[in-house]
Amino acid sequence: MKKIIFALLIITAVTSPAYAIKIGLETDVQTASIGTSVSGTIIDANTNHTICNLEAMKGYEIKPYHNVMAINYKGTYYKVNSNNIVIKTLDSGFVSTKSKWYRGIIIIRNKNGKLTVINDVPLEDYIKGVVPAEMPSSWDMEALKAQAVAARSYALANLGKQARYGYDLKDNTEDQAYNGASGETAQTNAAVKDTEGIVLTYNTKVISAYYSASAGGQTNTNSWGNNLPYLRSVPSFDETIKKNGHGVGMSQHGANNLAKKGYNAYQILQYFYKDVKFAKVNPQSYN
Repeated sequence: MKKIIFALLIITAVTSPAYAIKIGLETDVQTASIGTSVSGTIIDANTNHTICNLEAMKGYEIKPYHNVMAINYKGTYYKVNSNNIVIKTLDSGFVSTKSKWYRGIIIIRNKNGKLTVINDVPLEDYIKGVVPAEMPSSWDMEALKAQAVAARSYALANLGKQARYGYDLKDNTEDQAYNGASGETAQTNAAVKDTEGIVLTYNTKVISAYYSASAGGQTNTNSWGNNLPYLRSVPSFDETIKKNGHGVGMSQHGANNLAKKGYNAYQILQYFYKDVKFAKVNPQSYN
């Protein structure tokens, strides 16, 4: 194996806008199933008034009704006089939709007779749901930590990418796979905690840290028409694995193989992304 030389790890501070990230869970659907793990409530997001309370561990169905909505509980529909509602817990717990549990709150909007379902969630809680969806939780801890930093960097660099739908990012591989709290594991949550707030930067800006499952032996610099100086073609340390994905940026299999050879998360990231520096954003600034 060729010798890899890494720069001294220096972490600086950067600032980030003060809001939680909004993740699109469903767009233009005719129905949405919701629930809460503890007692919850539905709030009219337009007026901030309570519409109704929700029983813990009970299922409800939301449907568009003209320009507002209706809620189905035990076979009976009740009109909800709002086109923009929030589902939240009254105590510490989880909200549910798409047969999964999520941290944060659920927003449902009726737009032109169809529903958009959004998870409004603190960034670190979002990353907890991304890492195990993007990388097996049984992999080396240093690979999981590298994945957490890459996912956090991608998220912050792409805030507002899906703004035309009313949210920041989608919950699938068009952006990053995200399974909410249902996908969390102790191992991956530890990787997120150990790298809390740390992102990759180039010229003081957070980078869009692209990654894919495997590059088949060599990463490439194809960045969809963009000339991104931090992307380069390097041996991907996954030559025994068939290419899976775009092959740009970090190879996830390559990251795991490097971790097995003794490289830490920051060395792995410095290898796959050229001339990057590490920075830490204040968690209070984006939660």
